[in-house]
Amino acid sequence: MIEVKGKSVEELKDICVTLRKKIIETVSKNGGHLSSNVGAVELIVAMHYVFDAKKDPFIFDVSHQSYPHKLLTDRWDSFSTLREFDGISGYTRPSESEYDYFIAGHSSTSISLALGAAKSIKLKKEQDKRVPIALIGDGSMTAGMAYEALNELGDIKLPVIIILNDNKMSIAKPIGAISKFLSHAIAGDFFQKIKKKTEYVLQYLPEGATYMAKKFEESLKLITPGMLFEELGIDYIGPVDGHNVEELIRAYELAKNLKKPVIIHAQTLKGKGYEIAEGYEENWHGVGPFDIDSGKSTKSISLTKSATSIYSDALSKLANKHENVVGVTAAMPTGTGMSRLISEFPSRFWDVAIAEQHAVTSMSAMAKEGFKPFITIYSTFLQRAYDQVIHDACIMNLNVVFALDRAGIVGEDGETHQGAFDISYLCAIPNMTIFAPRDELSMYRAVEYAYKHQGPCSLRYPRGSFLDCGKVEDLPFELGKAQLLKEGKSKTLLIGYGSGVGKALEVAKVLKEDGLDCAVLDLRFVKPIDIEMLEKLSKKYKDWFVISDSSKIGGVGSTITCLKNDFAWDSVKIVSFEYKDEFIKHGNTQLVEEYLSILPKQIAQKIKNNNRG
Repeated sequence: MIEVKGKSVEELKDICVTLRKKIIETVSKNGGHLSSNVGAVELIVAMHYVFDAKKDPFIFDVSHQSYPHKLLTDRWDSFSTLREFDGISGYTRPSESEYDYFIAGHSSTSISLALGAAKSIKLKKEQDKRVPIALIGDGSMTAGMAYEALNELGDIKLPVIIILNDNKMSIAKPIGAISKFLSHAIAGDFFQKIKKKTEYVLQYLPEGATYMAKKFEESLKLITPGMLFEELGIDYIGPVDGHNVEELIRAYELAKNLKKPVIIHAQTLKGKGYEIAEGYEENWHGVGPFDIDSGKSTKSISLTKSATSIYSDALSKLANKHENVVGVTAAMPTGTGMSRLISEFPSRFWDVAIAEQHAVTSMSAMAKEGFKPFITIYSTFLQRAYDQVIHDACIMNLNVVFALDRAGIVGEDGETHQGAFDISYLCAIPNMTIFAPRDELSMYRAVEYAYKHQGPCSLRYPRGSFLDCGKVEDLPFELGKAQLLKEGKSKTLLIGYGSGVGKALEVAKVLKEDGLDCAVLDLRFVKPIDIEMLEKLSKKYKDWFVISDSSKIGGVGSTITCLKNDFAWDSVKIVSFEYKDEFIKHGNTQLVEEYLSILPKQIAQKIKNNNRG
């Protein structure tokens, strides 16, 4: 643990250098979020200098920039385990440390959390002892939830300090030199005192003078970047240099003493201190292991295509063929492969920033107008737009496609990012059709089918590559139809769904070596499900094992079990190898799957133990 309180400015600067070095060295070995963390070092050092992390709620939006905070508290020695299985998380996690106030992984929750904390502090009569501090990036300010919280905060005016980490100058850029001059004045204690005095004097001035003074104050706001926040009833300080510890400390102390809602606008440079990553390079936001001197990745290059790149190529081909194909992503153009589409068809594909709700609703309107929208979002992030999926897409039965990237286990990002729940939460919605490709060729087939499908539909695919499914004939998708990939001589049937099909085929190979010849079914559709095929298979195969990268509750296995009860397949026994009712920890995907006992060899052993002949 590094102590910053009582240190001189020069000592604090040295601490910043030490933190950056530690972060760069660790991320170069483990991977993780680099540019956002080294860019926020001074902001966080100054937070720990002015405020008390044990008492004051330190709330990090998304919390992917919390590495300096972890190093300053109780995790210096364990920091080398960052994002490793059973190591420390890449995000804040209260179960990991008392200094982490709240878990985070999705964006734009910090101001709401800070406001909730402020209400609690007031009710507990602790206003003189504690103040919540929210550190939020300019990217997170693109989501509506941030403004919902600001709207209430400006109304009830509880003491909350918001540090806006502006690493793209998105607020100040349109204003120019005049803004910079005025904003630096605003940041000073002198201006705040003048403002207070002016507000007091205005109460006693004649009506005409009051009118002129108010007009002058309003004209100042119009040429300052704090106009929006001031109009919402939140005091604005800045912009301040987010890499100047001394300036930050002054701004933080001023905000603390104001005892009301304040936003501190700090301008920073992403990647600060590691020249190769400095600037606005998206590639340095989240990285795998790399060589520090050259910046080149040290991770072995996969010879197989990722599911994301296959989807991107399939959608590009479709968009070239059909002019009514449009699409959207929410702040993940590179991660979802949509950057290619945005580049090729800039008038038909959009990145709407961190605004999943808006993405779904706006595309629903385009579907109403006759376009075919492909809404491409990580499985975990579509959760943020669940109401819009129901209310704006499904009730009207619109022709909208939900392409869910990162379905299943996502590895080192952990609980907040695992794509475990999409089958469960989408299956419950009327009019929704749910299907999944198993490999590269079936991805092309799936995208083609999605274009032709009438009504809302969803397809899911994993992070990384599909497992090899061999040379089994890949048929075009047909609504609600499964594909039997392999007959078996035993009474055992393996039912794979999506990327689970490749795993089912691997399990079948292991079992065949042990003398158990299993049938393998690619379910393809979980809604509607192929009842006719399952009815036929129930007469020959009595032990059914479901393999899918999804939650067991409300998942593929439970859907099939409901059908078993409806159709009286009494002799059939169903066992699901989907995820148990728990949040899945972070770490290397293979290690996580081993922990969950769902590696092919582990599944094969359990099937042998359950074998009835």
